[in-house]
Amino acid sequence: MKLLRHGETGHEKPGILASDGTIRDLSGKVPDIAGATLAPEGLRAIAAIDLMSLPIVPATTRLGAPVSGMTNFVCIGLNYADHAAETGADVPKEPIVFLKSLGALAGPNDDILIPRGSVKTDWECELAIVIGTTARRVSQQDALDHVAGFTLCNDVSEREWQAERGGSWDKGKGFDTFGPLGPWLVTRDEIADPQNLAMFTDVDGERMQDGSTSTMIFGVAELVSYVSQCITLHPGDVIATGTPPGVGLGKKPTPIFLRAGQVVRLGIEGLGEQTHKMADA
Repeated sequence: MKLLRHGETGHEKPGILASDGTIRDLSGKVPDIAGATLAPEGLRAIAAIDLMSLPIVPATTRLGAPVSGMTNFVCIGLNYADHAAETGADVPKEPIVFLKSLGALAGPNDDILIPRGSVKTDWECELAIVIGTTARRVSQQDALDHVAGFTLCNDVSEREWQAERGGSWDKGKGFDTFGPLGPWLVTRDEIADPQNLAMFTDVDGERMQDGSTSTMIFGVAELVSYVSQCITLHPGDVIATGTPPGVGLGKKPTPIFLRAGQVVRLGIEGLGEQTHKMADA
């Protein structure tokens, strides 16, 4: 299933993409794409609904982040060997874990706001894991049992605040609109192998990232298990799993960063696409 949330910011309703390509409103069936709805029983209940009997949502309706009720927006740094190489960093021996502010959440086609004074705002196309049931110190063998599905994330990054202002990476990752998710939460049964998905990013129509989740250093199951050892993961929590090479910071001989008016388009096989216009905050 492809679950989603539609409507104006702060007033989104649950929805689902039907087989005929229309968006159907689920608000009469579930309170939101959150909490118990993401557990196996909740997903089975949605799968049993006759989608063609549900109201159609106009195609022009805004889509929000496809999951709500998030407690933790976890990100993994330098999780692609080829991305680590382009930034000049060593391949990490353990996952690099940081948190993105929940205030960074945005929809898959919302404008991305460049912070005031920023000259180093960058893109990062990422596979994101959506947790379905509470995961606390779970084994790698059992980790996928706690996953509801996957979505697309743009881990937008302000590189000066991330790396040149001291302290942790979180400062460069948590600006408003720096965490677009969606368009859909694709349930785990529809993704045969999350470690073999093509992914891309275009800026103004020019291909910048052209990678695959196959080059991840730490895979989905390992990441869920690892993070759950130090952070209890709750239904609706997200783990963004890192990005392949091709970010602006890594461009040679001169890094490339985003400017107001540019359009960023990114996608992952089976998870849909995002399109964002860059705007000044």
